[in-house]
Amino acid sequence: MIPTDAKETVLQTELSPEARQCVELLAEKGSAAGIALSQNQLQQFGIYFDRLTETNKVMNLTALTSPSDVAVKHFIDSLLCYDVALMQGKTVIDVGTGAGFPGLPLKIYDPSLHLILLDSLAKRLSFLQQVTDALQLKNIRFEHMRAEDAGRSKNLRGKADIAVSRAVARLSVLAEYCLPLVKKGGCVIALKGSKYNEEIAEAEKAVSLLGGKMTSVKEVSLPGLDDGRAIIVIRKIKDTPAAYPRKAGLPGKNPLGTL
Repeated sequence: MIPTDAKETVLQTELSPEARQCVELLAEKGSAAGIALSQNQLQQFGIYFDRLTETNKVMNLTALTSPSDVAVKHFIDSLLCYDVALMQGKTVIDVGTGAGFPGLPLKIYDPSLHLILLDSLAKRLSFLQQVTDALQLKNIRFEHMRAEDAGRSKNLRGKADIAVSRAVARLSVLAEYCLPLVKKGGCVIALKGSKYNEEIAEAEKAVSLLGGKMTSVKEVSLPGLDDGRAIIVIRKIKDTPAAYPRKAGLPGKNPLGTL
């Protein structure tokens, strides 16, 4: 749990009725999941909800827009992967961040993170820049490129302590996207759905080839749901060979270990 400051100044932004409902659900169901949030953090999540749902009317960011779905299936789902021992004060890259999940909720929860939001679509990053400005968040970088290109960039390869990713690709593909971005000794944290055991089995060869080792599989559940989820941690124990990641498009078409 991240300690919160009772004296912090709460952002003074009027929330929509739907955002207030989202915040109430987030406080209630987050508490049930062991996630304690300050008033300022709840206000930030409310602002995020309003920006997300308003922008979603003109840009395809998410299919889930109800206060309950956003509170539980986006915000709480993102926060379930937080690990204070691994993350506090570290550089975290969110690979294929999309509408900002899980990176932005993690940053709201733990402002000490140095966050990099990586996405292949510039307009999504523009949206996230506007949100982070509204939330008054600092130490966030926005990187517009595909994961395969990021893994070969001298500014990003091997620079992050942790790579996180949610709903981007199967684990065998995700490993090739994420492991090149992480320092040796760092880790990849993947948020996975009900087929995680199947993904783990098919990804073992790829993870090993890329310098990783699966060290933790933690089953998690969202409040009110029983759909089978897990947080998978892959520790980077060796440098990723220079040949990886392969050029854009190849990891998805021909996942390592299945060639």
